[in-house]
Amino acid sequence: MIEQATASLLDDGIHLAAAPTGIGKTAAALAAALAASRSSASDVTIMFMTGKQSQHRIVVDTIEMINKRLKNGEMPIKVVDMIGRASMCENLDVFTGTCECEGVGGGFTNSRIESAKDEISAFILSKPRHVEETIMMSRNHKVCPWKAARACVPSAEVVICDYNHLFIDDVRNASLPSMGLAVENLILIVDEAHNLPDRVRMGLERGLTPTIVRNSVFEVEEMIGEMKKDGMSSQQEIENKTWTLKVLKDMRQRIGRFFDKLVSKMGDDSELALQPSEITELLDTSFDAVAATMTQATLDGDLPSGKPKKEKRNEIFISNLANNQVKSVDDDDPSEQDTHRLAHMLEVLMRFTDSTALSIVFDGGGRDGRIRLRLLDPGLVSGPVFDRCRGSILMSGTLNPPSMYADLLGISGPRCSMAVYASPFAKERRPVVVADDVTTLYKARSPENTKTIQEHIQQLLDNSTGHIAVFAPSYNMIEEMIGSTWFTGARTVTESRDWTKRDVDELVIRLRELKGTKQRRLIVGVFGGRLSEGVDYHGGLLDAVACIGIPNPPPSAYQNSLKTYMETRFGRENSWRYASTQPAINSILQAMGRPIRAMGDRALILLLDRRIKDRTYTRCFPDDIRFNNSSNPQSTGRIARRFFAKVLPLPDI
Repeated sequence: MIEQATASLLDDGIHLAAAPTGIGKTAAALAAALAASRSSASDVTIMFMTGKQSQHRIVVDTIEMINKRLKNGEMPIKVVDMIGRASMCENLDVFTGTCECEGVGGGFTNSRIESAKDEISAFILSKPRHVEETIMMSRNHKVCPWKAARACVPSAEVVICDYNHLFIDDVRNASLPSMGLAVENLILIVDEAHNLPDRVRMGLERGLTPTIVRNSVFEVEEMIGEMKKDGMSSQQEIENKTWTLKVLKDMRQRIGRFFDKLVSKMGDDSELALQPSEITELLDTSFDAVAATMTQATLDGDLPSGKPKKEKRNEIFISNLANNQVKSVDDDDPSEQDTHRLAHMLEVLMRFTDSTALSIVFDGGGRDGRIRLRLLDPGLVSGPVFDRCRGSILMSGTLNPPSMYADLLGISGPRCSMAVYASPFAKERRPVVVADDVTTLYKARSPENTKTIQEHIQQLLDNSTGHIAVFAPSYNMIEEMIGSTWFTGARTVTESRDWTKRDVDELVIRLRELKGTKQRRLIVGVFGGRLSEGVDYHGGLLDAVACIGIPNPPPSAYQNSLKTYMETRFGRENSWRYASTQPAINSILQAMGRPIRAMGDRALILLLDRRIKDRTYTRCFPDDIRFNNSSNPQSTGRIARRFFAKVLPLPDI
């Protein structure tokens, strides 16, 4: 992996690596990126991107180990570890962008703060620091940890951060210049890259409700009042904002009637697919209605009769919403102004209005229903980013197949290389068993089926001595299949929707404390949740993993649009696999990989759904996986008993 990734980066390429647990992919990716960056004639920064905060720690620890092995004369790696500002700052005001980290009202002078900032910068860059260390040290000195970390970025060789820093346009355009970075001078390492397509889609997901438009009217009215009061705004600026208010008021009435029409049209359906034109025509009609009441241009001097060209008035209207700065009128959700929500929604709509890659769906959510905009093709966003950067490594244990992710992320051409690396673990230490007497197919569910699933899990407990993990497609299915069932031999701990990283860390610590005792745990979570991805159950913490069902997305107007788009874009053969089956199996593979973290680990994997053996799904698994069959819970018990008697855990090497 080091050789192939280095060769790719030295040629300014993009390397996709399906790299299983255990080969040292974090160290390999860093080694390749460092070789490329240090051989470059220009300044290059390595941006190591993860999807979860929990994954930062292994990157910092790996860099520290690399530094310890450097030879005399080799420069140690300087790194900045960053997370979201809301997690770094104290009492952050999302509207003004200010925080209270630097002792507001605490008597600290500017010179004292600047001196402390220099001390913190030296601390951050002196050795690889976890972000928690930066936060603690900065708060002790009454310095903003977020600002301190950003100030160190120009001096760092590696920056560890979230996907959003690069793949959300607004964040990228705001954050990179302020940190002295340019996309063209970045080498990207994207960890757990199988999550990137959905993260890009989520970053552009927007909603529209009558309440958002109503609140936007109130917020713009408040802004106009502030502009008139402070005396700092020109008459042109006030008229400009007043025009926006008039359009909003007209739009509010039209949106209300439009939503009433959609509700009556739904009938027994839970969703309605919409076309972009159905929304843009509402806005255009409001523009025209307001323009008809005006006698002169109020936006730009060269715009006749207050009716600018369509593209120009869209741009001005959205800009006026985006730069509106008032306190939120929605006390239930003060995280973002509704003018900003509306602006972001319209930006996405205008950007992709002529593309088939935008799904627009009306559903019955909220008081009056809502319209949801979702991007079908993440490559439209990520592709240009990868094209601009100096080079990239995308890696994951479930980047399977790499060609699919290259398609989804818009990566193609001679710059792209890809490889699937073999797992170093002996397959007999992780046998995979399929229970062919159960399923979670909706029409085949029954009390007897549920009871049999529970009996399979009980057999795992009866014939092992350690902790066991169970994963299911949803919290509702956990309730249906596990619920309040009493499993003998272990205490059940079920993941909650509101669990934090701290909750997970505390659970892992507790599992380690109880290892080897009779106080066993049956931990239960969802595929793609906090317990099934990004958690390192190292040291043989889990004896077995049971996966209930297949996490296929439920039928929906969005899913239909996605499949249709994938068929048009990548062909009929790939459409269902790209849209549904492969992401579902990759979620299962992530869960399957939780217990095997080192050569000495061993674990039994039980897949509780006979559909796994259908070709639709078997072709989505890596070629080296072989399935064993269990025809009933007693068969599972016999397989488990033989496995745990024959395959013993080995000490870590």
